Amino acid sequence: MSELEKNARRMVAAGKGILAADESTTTIGKRFDAIGVVSTETSRRDYRELMFRTGAMKEFISGVILYDETIWQDAADGTPLVKLITDAGALPGIKVDEGTEALPGSPKELITKGLDGLSKRLPKYYERGARFAKWRGVIDIGAGIPSHNCVHANAHALARYAALCQQANIVPIVEPEVMMDGEHDIDRCYGVTEWVLNETFRELYYAGVKLEGIVLKPNMAIAGKKAAKRAGVQEVAEKTVRMLKNCVPPSVPGIAFLSGGQSDEEATAHLDAMNKLGPLPWALTFSYGRALQAAPQKAWSGKKENVASAQRALAHRARMNGLASLGKWVQGLEKEAA
Repeated sequence: MSELEKNARRMVAAGKGILAADESTTTIGKRFDAIGVVSTETSRRDYRELMFRTGAMKEFISGVILYDETIWQDAADGTPLVKLITDAGALPGIKVDEGTEALPGSPKELITKGLDGLSKRLPKYYERGARFAKWRGVIDIGAGIPSHNCVHANAHALARYAALCQQANIVPIVEPEVMMDGEHDIDRCYGVTEWVLNETFRELYYAGVKLEGIVLKPNMAIAGKKAAKRAGVQEVAEKTVRMLKNCVPPSVPGIAFLSGGQSDEEATAHLDAMNKLGPLPWALTFSYGRALQAAPQKAWSGKKENVASAQRALAHRARMNGLASLGKWVQGLEKEAA
């Protein structure tokens, strides 16, 4: 088995999932504003260091997605942050896209930037310790959108990125995100996501990407935030699994969902309900950012004396999602929160 395949399987190992700690400086600045913390290079480092030193990393986290700033940083004691991650038995990863811009010909839609120079950046990230990467395509649902232009352009970019990653011996996380903003119902999300996934796998095939060496990071089939009616947990689980079975080849080792603005418990409950529908052709786990970090950020609030309580909050959410990835979560366990 190749290094790519081994690492892809490690990323979706039973009972573990991926911590998405790759917020841009702007995004983490907004998160820090909400908890009254000034965002500086040091405060961002301190916050991420406390996460990577959490004991539960060894048990429930298979990999950590980093932002470019973070992968080069050292902890307060001089230890590289990537070493803290590998010492916890997890794989360091790196976000390599450079955000979005308006898509020419479809000004209401977005295309992701970052392919230029990526082949030169990837070997440097590998040398620093990164063993996987992430690239996010953004698909909005609205009146008259998404267009074919948007779906095809983003699928094509994801495939080019994935091929470049595998050339550098880095596992690509392929993330085509159909956004849950808007008024659409679950069936509209289902139809658009099915289209996006089919287009993405077509482009991956054309680009010669080895499916055994990728991890898919999709949205769930879920109604928009402004929808008149939200679907229940079981409906989300059943429709998401059906959608994935229609689109995702069994050679893909695992699917690590994004939380996409769901609440902490909602994201956990949906993942658990899907795994209770097994057996499934691929591992189903999590690659959550906000749904793992909201509680520890609030507990920490930038104070050294709160580090231990923040670590307990992260450990709790990691454990809940680890159980959900096995279909062993029950809501009563949430009462054990730190």
